[in-house]
Amino acid sequence: MASEKAKELAAKQKAEVKAMKLAKKNSNDPRDWPWYRQLWQTYKVTAEVDKQLNLLLIAGFVGSVVLLTLVGFWAQPWWMWLMLGVTAGITADLWILLDRAKKATFLRYAGQPGSAEVALSMLDKKKWEYTPAITATRQLDVVHRVIGPPGIILVAEGQPGRVKALVAAEVKKHEQVAYGVPVTTVMMGDGEGQVPLAGLAKHLTKQPKKLAAAQISDVKARLRALDAVRPKVPIPRGPLPNMKGAARAMRGR
Repeated sequence: MASEKAKELAAKQKAEVKAMKLAKKNSNDPRDWPWYRQLWQTYKVTAEVDKQLNLLLIAGFVGSVVLLTLVGFWAQPWWMWLMLGVTAGITADLWILLDRAKKATFLRYAGQPGSAEVALSMLDKKKWEYTPAITATRQLDVVHRVIGPPGIILVAEGQPGRVKALVAAEVKKHEQVAYGVPVTTVMMGDGEGQVPLAGLAKHLTKQPKKLAAAQISDVKARLRALDAVRPKVPIPRGPLPNMKGAARAMRGR
């Protein structure tokens, strides 16, 4: 009897593992994909935007192979240098692909409401914490909050004339709750005095350090009280595909 139950349990566990593997194989979540599928998808998405990608990949691989093979004719054995060149070429292509993929991501989402989150998601999560769209208008002017070594940084995107009052109100709220903590603002955009999407993360990390790790934790705790009474912003997270769809989401339809 015990043997039959053990067999049934083993069969059930085997079926569950098989179902899990099948679900993972057919998943649309990139986190469930094997590394080679993630790499291929990254290449396809990047190539759609970056028309120079293929040329750069070919140049990176061929250049590495040729250079190290030429070294091999001088420092024998040449075949070992050839193999080293192939390895170096693959490494160079991976570096090129990742670099161009990042730039292509910025190019793809530039100008879309909520696009600042693309740059904020690239910050070191051990040192930085961001809250997307803490407040927004129906015209999709958005304010994001970043907490890190420079203190509290409010990142605004949208029409400067409209978003100015929105940012000013948020600065006042944060200064009242996190008293003594510096609150700075950054206007994201391509205009004069604004920070472009591609340079946003770098701009934030270059700000002067004013808080230690322990102080950052204290600031987060204080801001929980502010967030607890804040009405939720009715827009989806991340860059929005178009203004029409975003406006519909804002109306709750």
